[in-house]
Amino acid sequence: MKSYKTIKKTGLSEDIIKKSRFICQVKRISSEEEGRNFISQIKKEHHKANHSCSAMIIGENGEIKRSSDDGEPSGTAGVPMLTVLEKQGLTNIVVVVTRYFGGIKLGAGGLIRAYAGSVAKALKEIGIVEIKELQGLAVELTYPQYQTFANFLESQGLQEVDPDFSVTVTTHLFLDKEAVQTTLEDLTDFYHGKVSVQEIGSKVVEVDLIPMNQSET
Repeated sequence: MKSYKTIKKTGLSEDIIKKSRFICQVKRISSEEEGRNFISQIKKEHHKANHSCSAMIIGENGEIKRSSDDGEPSGTAGVPMLTVLEKQGLTNIVVVVTRYFGGIKLGAGGLIRAYAGSVAKALKEIGIVEIKELQGLAVELTYPQYQTFANFLESQGLQEVDPDFSVTVTTHLFLDKEAVQTTLEDLTDFYHGKVSVQEIGSKVVEVDLIPMNQSET
């Protein structure tokens, strides 16, 4: 599978801008239908709101993109929201920003900043992950060897998974496929050729990322 970035979890963020209440709700999705159902659900929950604008991107390559201004002036809500998602490189995500009008008009520029800023704020608060497939290695070590294994992990920036302590220690590493050969060579050098390593199945993991600095526009 190709790695891609998406939202960490379903969540929401609220903001008050010139007395208008903006509620941004975010959900990870796998299809356009799922995204539309989420948008409909939000509109029903906030049927008294003035607008519930939306944007979604779907597919590992972000091939499906949709946005809606939901009654706001054309180009002031849905597209700015979608642009935030694009700049972050996100996919398989839908965002809905619900606005309760507070009596003060924001103007086109103010609306763009408000809707884009609501999405950027939600992404920062909720978190972004990279979903990727990693190749597994099973490493068998003697107990004396295992005492120095932490030094190897630190030098490689790796973490072990599910060590099993029996007659010997069998532990596991998961890393990018491109790094497998180099890691095998480094392990062999570290233990002077006296180490047993086997490739095992791959594993899909989620790695926490820090959102890029995002302009409200």
